[in-house]
Amino acid sequence: MIVTAIFLLGFSPGIFWLWYFYKKDKWEPEPKHLVVKTFFWGLLSAFIAALPELPFGEYRMFSLAFLAPVVEELAKFFAVRYTIYNHIEFDEPMDGITYAAAAALGFASIENSLYLMGSYGFPFTDFMTQEPEASSTRIFSLFVARGLLSVPGHVLFSSSWGFALGWAKFMDKQMARRLLIEGYCIAVLLHGIFNFLGTVAFYGPPLLIGFVLLLWLLVRKKITHALAGSPHIKTSL
Repeated sequence: MIVTAIFLLGFSPGIFWLWYFYKKDKWEPEPKHLVVKTFFWGLLSAFIAALPELPFGEYRMFSLAFLAPVVEELAKFFAVRYTIYNHIEFDEPMDGITYAAAAALGFASIENSLYLMGSYGFPFTDFMTQEPEASSTRIFSLFVARGLLSVPGHVLFSSSWGFALGWAKFMDKQMARRLLIEGYCIAVLLHGIFNFLGTVAFYGPPLLIGFVLLLWLLVRKKITHALAGSPHIKTSL
């Protein structure tokens, strides 16, 4: 019962943010079943990403700031690029951000649940947090902090390669490859900075909040740009 409750609690921010980003696709919203399917592909990618990270559990700083961003962004990218990307419904730049958000939130939701379970003190999940004491206050504070920062943060990072995927489909292969590499590298960099700031004791929290606010501004610009490039604008007016 407790496990179910914590899992539902862990998934609730991801579901909210999935709805939020889905509503941003205003010209031709994607079929809901494809968005949900991509969400679960992203969830699965979290387990795949965990495999190369596990051996480096003792090197927490290296894993958080360097290894995790590289592996996790690649896993989420593959969850979109090799599933929904070639679907006929992926037909406008905004779709890259929509499906990137779905995969990122699937990833973030299972990660969030494991963090909450680790905070409660469940066996085999305490590696997710350095303070595994069972505490309802700690779980609630972790839920709020991760629900407002870490969970949407995965979308804010992945929107860089999602934005690139959305435009790459309408470019020649050479330009598309260059754009995708650039988008992926930016996502890794942003993810690494976020994780690093999360480990800084004194100045970390305010810097982290400021960094996330900056990312929101950048993502809003990406969404505006992607919507402006939609071929469905005229047919939707």
